[in-house]
Amino acid sequence: MFRFLFRLMATVSLAVAVVMAVLDATRTIAVSRLVLTPLGESWASVSPSTLQETQSFIVEKMHPLVWNPVMTFILGQPGFAVFGVLAFLLYAIGHKPERRIGRFVAER
Repeated sequence: MFRFLFRLMATVSLAVAVVMAVLDATRTIAVSRLVLTPLGESWASVSPSTLQETQSFIVEKMHPLVWNPVMTFILGQPGFAVFGVLAFLLYAIGHKPERRIGRFVAER
């Protein structure tokens, strides 16, 4: 059940990464130069209140150093890359390992 949930979250993350990559590609073609939209900018344009709530939650509940060097670095990266890496990690967690027993047994 948990593997399914991780694979489902990986699929959703990959879909978001593809949408963000298509948006960046469209903007790149429109202005004839490379455009990579940072995740923080995309998040702020979609829902600025949740970004502020997330920042206050991390600073108050965790530690201010988690927000400033860690989260600001992640939010400064292109959105499609962040969601692509997240999709890969979630898929790796939910991946069903190959059975080792009977791998070299001759089939009839």
